[in-house]
Amino acid sequence: MAKVTERSVVNLRRAYFECRYGQLHVRTAFPSTGGFDECTTLICLHDSPRSSRTFAALLPHIGSDRSVYACDTPGCGESDAPPAPPALGEYAAAIGDFLDALRLREVDVLAVGSGAAIAAELAIARPKGVRRLVLAGLPLPAGAAAAAEPWPLPAAQDGGHLAREWRRSLAARGEGETPQALAEGFYDELRNGAPAGWPGRAAATWPGATRLPLVMQKALLLRPRGPYAEPAREAARLIRAAVLEELPEAGPGFLTAAPAAVAERVRRFLGR
Repeated sequence: MAKVTERSVVNLRRAYFECRYGQLHVRTAFPSTGGFDECTTLICLHDSPRSSRTFAALLPHIGSDRSVYACDTPGCGESDAPPAPPALGEYAAAIGDFLDALRLREVDVLAVGSGAAIAAELAIARPKGVRRLVLAGLPLPAGAAAAAEPWPLPAAQDGGHLAREWRRSLAARGEGETPQALAEGFYDELRNGAPAGWPGRAAATWPGATRLPLVMQKALLLRPRGPYAEPAREAARLIRAAVLEELPEAGPGFLTAAPAAVAERVRRFLGR
């Protein structure tokens, strides 16, 4: 009689950890093995001004064989904000504080948008601590992600900023992103005011063309349709050990629209 393989139960939790800017809010997923999984731990970093909610649909699919930590960048989501806008490398150092607090010697990183630039800086700063990268939407070329007006907008007494922000969210809506997911992201964009936009501002002037060649780790560059497509191709040219993965069936909302398919691609690339 054939042996039936039991599927691991994925435990989803949330927690706070200390970093140089105060408390860092983290969504976690880990298999029913109680954290003694054999696969390398995965860190997830979101785009600004959103939060770790970006990975909520993915966590149940990717956490079945490894521990996963999706962090709210300082100033975003439920993480404490820095006292002033940091440089991108300082955001990476704050994530490094979290890794040190958990005594994680080696991790893989999955990141999008400004989070992908933070991941690249983390990989450069910790060449032995970051094993592999999965990146999408790197801010290339420098200045391409700069907004004509602040994101999020300052609050207006008549609430006019809300309609303007909603229209901007609709314009940037990822294909497959449900109205509920869009509303939750909209809430994340507004809840913390200016600090939530600081990582995006730092990423907009990040010199990726000179920084990415310093990334020595193997990197999977996801290339869905839409605004993430050309930055992926350019990043593949700049990162020495890059693998370009086409996602022709997906748009910029690929993490929400197709979490199982993304998890399978990520797992295949990361291996153990």
